[in-house]
Amino acid sequence: MTEERGLIHLYWGEGKGKTTAAMGLALRGLAAGRRVVIVQFLKGGASGEIPLLESLGAKVLRGKAGSRFSFQMDERERADTRALQTEHLRQALELDGDLLVLDEACAAWETDLVDRELLRKAVLEKRAGQELALTGRRPADWMGEAADYSTEMRCHRHPFHRGVPAREGVEF
Repeated sequence: MTEERGLIHLYWGEGKGKTTAAMGLALRGLAAGRRVVIVQFLKGGASGEIPLLESLGAKVLRGKAGSRFSFQMDERERADTRALQTEHLRQALELDGDLLVLDEACAAWETDLVDRELLRKAVLEKRAGQELALTGRRPADWMGEAADYSTEMRCHRHPFHRGVPAREGVEF
């Protein structure tokens, strides 16, 4: 990356499009020859963009203990998920990425399912020149203050409310 200063992107809110925006940024970075590292917190199921991004050279670290949502996890699953996600973040920070995407970092922070000190350090003390993207519904105050870009996604209408399930290639 030729720029001396990388910036922090924050895609947040209740609407659809946060991860989509971050993955679009990752795709754009890969097309420009940048090294892309993605950590997906709280996500373990199949998602269509991941194999493609990996085939283009992105390093993706994702997964959680079990298949339940965080609010359904018992203490063992929470501890295992926290350990796994903290390890993924540690690994990501050891890689020399020009772009670091921390997908669902807001939720991982809010639910304490990652080492908070490490996450805060990853953002506030990021490597010079590294672009960094955070996503999630409700960012911590410090995330909003650190962001150079802050884009709120607001839902005005969503087909899920009419009973339309998530569709492959669109929502995952």
